[in-house]
Amino acid sequence: MLTASPGTGKTTVIRRLAERLADVRIAGFYTAEIRARGERRGFRLVAYDASKALIAHVELPKTHRVGKYGVDVAAIDRAADATLGPQAGVTLYLVDEIGKMECLSARFVAHMRRILDGRVPLIATVASRGIGFIAEVKRRDDCELWTLTRANRDEMPERLLVRVHAAAR
Repeated sequence: MLTASPGTGKTTVIRRLAERLADVRIAGFYTAEIRARGERRGFRLVAYDASKALIAHVELPKTHRVGKYGVDVAAIDRAADATLGPQAGVTLYLVDEIGKMECLSARFVAHMRRILDGRVPLIATVASRGIGFIAEVKRRDDCELWTLTRANRDEMPERLLVRVHAAAR
């Protein structure tokens, strides 16, 4: 598990790692910001098969809300089913992120628990603060929590890549 303050580069690290994993069948997604005129307006989940799902936006209904964003829990459910459900041949799950928005989806949490209890390795980013499932993941004995900083973020994709290849042996 990789944690850091917002804006430190967690998503960038995950994306750079994914680019270096051409020899590994990965499943999961990363989170992409939606910006307009320099302002963050929302978020999309982007799967490693390039499919996308709008999950949060300032203009979405605020039925489910995190900060200024309305969150589309049904979209997270569909994306979690498509990207985190059991898939033959997957040798690594790569997930950005276990955060407040994603944890509004019971399906996302259920898929993550299954993955965490399974045999296929997982590298994920996790919010630096949070209760419920976020705190549960950080307390697991079988998870290592690495803190990303501006000082170590450029070397982190390579460190994770070494770890992935070591686990594959």
